[in-house]
Amino acid sequence: MIAHLKGRLDSTGIDHAVIDVGGVGYLVGASSRTLAAIGPVGEAATLFTEMLVGEDFIRLVGFASAGERDWFRLLTGVQGVGARVALAILSALEPAELARAVGAQDKAMVARANGVGPKLAERIVRELKDKVGAVPLGPAATAQALPVGASADAVSALLNLGFRPAEAAAAVGKAEDELGTGATLDALVRLALKKAAR
Repeated sequence: MIAHLKGRLDSTGIDHAVIDVGGVGYLVGASSRTLAAIGPVGEAATLFTEMLVGEDFIRLVGFASAGERDWFRLLTGVQGVGARVALAILSALEPAELARAVGAQDKAMVARANGVGPKLAERIVRELKDKVGAVPLGPAATAQALPVGASADAVSALLNLGFRPAEAAAAVGKAEDELGTGATLDALVRLALKKAAR
């Protein structure tokens, strides 16, 4: 499996990017949020990837952070959520917002994404409520300084420590408000733990 691509951003489209790695162009599907985060064409780019394999296709999907990729995996594990719907959700909501929506069982927030009706939104928040703690916090995620990944990964870290989804999301939200959107993962987790302890 291809875990990530590191190369030069060759081009972008509405729902994809082409990453040139050693002269080979990889076509990678992506959310609008990821496409906005990877930088200008011609510059160095790194994408975390998920390889989708079907009977008649092999497709790569790319993400600006490991946290976003982990949410994609969780979303596509819900019945009725394919890659396209998962990317639409990740285009509409950053991982931290998605964690808050699931923690608060806010189906209306998830239903803002294109192609997600009320019934599917309800199934997503219900099925993911107990699975949110399963989002891993790996070294690649820790190295990411992107605000999109840092807040989601901070929520994941608190969930792995045993906090309930709503508590974790609220604590990270308070920490992010205090530190600003450019805060590192380490700083967010430390302050969120202090906020949660009060």
